[in-house]
Amino acid sequence: MIGGPAARRTTRSTYHQGEWMLVARPRRRWHGVRAALLAGALVLAGCASPADPGEGKGGRVSASPAKPKRPNIVYILTDDLSWDLVKYMPNVQRLQKRGMTFSSYFVADTLCCPSRATILTGKYPHNTGVRSNDPPMGGFSVFRDRGNEQNTFAVSLQKAGYRTALMGKYLNGYETTKRQGSSRTHVPPGWTEWQVTGLGYANYNYYLNGNGTLTYHGRSPRDYLTTVLGGKGVDFINRSADAKQPFMLHMSTFTPHAPATPAPQDAAKFRNLRAPRTPGFNEPDISDKPAWLRKYPRMKRRQLLTIDRSYRERVRSVQSIDRLVGQLEAAVNAKGRGADTYFVFNSDNGYHLGQHRLVEGKLTAYDTDIRVPLIVAGPGVPAGKTERRFAQNTDICPTFEELAGLKPSASADGRSLVPLLHGRPVPDWRTTAFIEHLGPNYRHTDPDLPRKYGGNPPTYYAVRTANELYVEYENGDREYYDLARDPWELGNMWTQAPTARKAELKSLVATYRTCTGPNCRDL
Repeated sequence: MIGGPAARRTTRSTYHQGEWMLVARPRRRWHGVRAALLAGALVLAGCASPADPGEGKGGRVSASPAKPKRPNIVYILTDDLSWDLVKYMPNVQRLQKRGMTFSSYFVADTLCCPSRATILTGKYPHNTGVRSNDPPMGGFSVFRDRGNEQNTFAVSLQKAGYRTALMGKYLNGYETTKRQGSSRTHVPPGWTEWQVTGLGYANYNYYLNGNGTLTYHGRSPRDYLTTVLGGKGVDFINRSADAKQPFMLHMSTFTPHAPATPAPQDAAKFRNLRAPRTPGFNEPDISDKPAWLRKYPRMKRRQLLTIDRSYRERVRSVQSIDRLVGQLEAAVNAKGRGADTYFVFNSDNGYHLGQHRLVEGKLTAYDTDIRVPLIVAGPGVPAGKTERRFAQNTDICPTFEELAGLKPSASADGRSLVPLLHGRPVPDWRTTAFIEHLGPNYRHTDPDLPRKYGGNPPTYYAVRTANELYVEYENGDREYYDLARDPWELGNMWTQAPTARKAELKSLVATYRTCTGPNCRDL
């Protein structure tokens, strides 16, 4: 076997009494992994609002079906929230019990701005043109200048009669504190209500752009950003319900992005918590990893204590998000709209803390960073169901459009998840996910600048299948993991993979890199 000592290839992980353990397993040679490249076929037409039912003589409704009531959508998008935080969020867990959890949901880029641009438009980063957080390869200005603001789900839903609101974070580079620059009070098209700031990572000391008017919030407990957004979200729900209009509320938190500042009432909780010690935590042997990672030293006690402290702060900070979820649900129910409202809980990317010797951060193609929560509850969604078919953040925009009664945009790279949510048969659903990332990042003004040994890979393109992860780095390095045998991505088996399978994966990546619209959906 390749990629490190044989002992690492002859172990398996098991969960026992709250801890992951490695136990011996028989040595096995390579078994070829079956290609999972079934073609999808969901060709979608342009956006259109549902037709009104006709009327017969005397104003009586004709025999045509009645116009369905258009549902509301409450979308909570968090920042850097990883799956290991959900177990500390009781309201989110209740959402899981009454809805559907997508266990194979992956982001197209593990960086904030490219991921959020993809969510808004349904397009991969290579099609939005947003490949980083900053110009000339990304950020708010690139998103705007390339015309993406005209092609978001907000524009589609507003044209269809929805009241739309974005509250919290928009895109990196959208600043509300600069005296100069067009982003200061800019409100993009498609949004009925706009309550957004650009520098809310600390949750204090920020300017909130309320529909073009800036309001300063300081350091008092009532200024805590997630709390402020919760109050404004409830007010929007109440006003929309009173107006008897369908609404889409996009609640976009900065939490738990570093510094992961908790609300005052949560600052002293979880005192004895430590980061999960999963297999691969402070990985003993990384000699088979790509060159950018092979030089990382094993973490020492001081670094481990820092990781545990960061994990506690992340858990503390998401308590405010969990209350926000409960608060918004209560507001919807109080207006009698619970039965016709979808709640969607999501994250823009994941986060690693100690895995593969990576102290803290994101940006990699490993599951810690690319696989994030997507939970949906609402009309027609079965309770407590786990959906294992693949979904990506390219699918959020077309899903919202179809939920609103529209035909998703033909230019979207993603597919609507509504058939999966409602249990309709879907032939040839996708079996792969595509991830692209532009790196490394050395911009010191970027809030996502990696820490030392936090993970700062060069440009890569990756494909995730049900049982494989293949990563193709621009510098020539390759990674391949057999996830059926090695779910923690401990052994890079690229040199041992069959030649035919290597060719298939290379071809798939090459196709994904240049795909657009239907060509992406058919992969």
